[in-house]
Amino acid sequence: MVQLKDRPTAGKLLAKQLEYHVDDPNLLVLALPRGGVPVAFEVAQALHAPLDVFLVRKLGVPGREELAMGAIASGGEIVINEDVVRHLQISHHTIEKAAAKERLEILRRESLYRQGKGPLDVRGKTIVLVDDGLATGSTMLAAIQSLRKQNAAKIITAIPVAPESTCERLRPLTDELICLYTPEPFFGVGQWYWDFTQTTDQEVVELLRDARDWDHKPSAFSPDSLQFL
Repeated sequence: MVQLKDRPTAGKLLAKQLEYHVDDPNLLVLALPRGGVPVAFEVAQALHAPLDVFLVRKLGVPGREELAMGAIASGGEIVINEDVVRHLQISHHTIEKAAAKERLEILRRESLYRQGKGPLDVRGKTIVLVDDGLATGSTMLAAIQSLRKQNAAKIITAIPVAPESTCERLRPLTDELICLYTPEPFFGVGQWYWDFTQTTDQEVVELLRDARDWDHKPSAFSPDSLQFL
């Protein structure tokens, strides 16, 4: 069974797949917090690219919050899970109420993570959109659609692990999709990592601060030294 050591290792492996973008002045790496940030940090460092976060929040069914009826992204783009909404007969008002709540949380987290810095401009940029893994892909879909509306020139979706069905769903909607592993059966992202410790808000803040401060020297890693099963 394939298992990644941890999120930084996953990021280094993704960076190897993206090395043809090294020193591209039009490149911008965006992470889906929180777990995507340690992965994206390694990608951005290796490619000598700026790093920022792109917030996406799940819209949970009231009383069953673990079940997503949709997702909302930075910029306000909402993606609806039509099957769930239709099956549970969820009203437009219920969706809007959940979206309003999560919109406020997105704004709160953006302020916390960026520490007063504004978001990086995505217009005309080649975006590498990174998470630590996908299950249904709803949050990534919301991010892709939002970035399209913000006039990103090209979107590359880069993920360490996801079910093949999710990759097939997203592939037509993104300019390029890189997924290291598509194991089956797929019960959750965490099962494919040795260390899937929850990423904290403080870690996100520190990684973004480090990314702003680095001088874009080449990342010192050797693919032969990576430890994963």
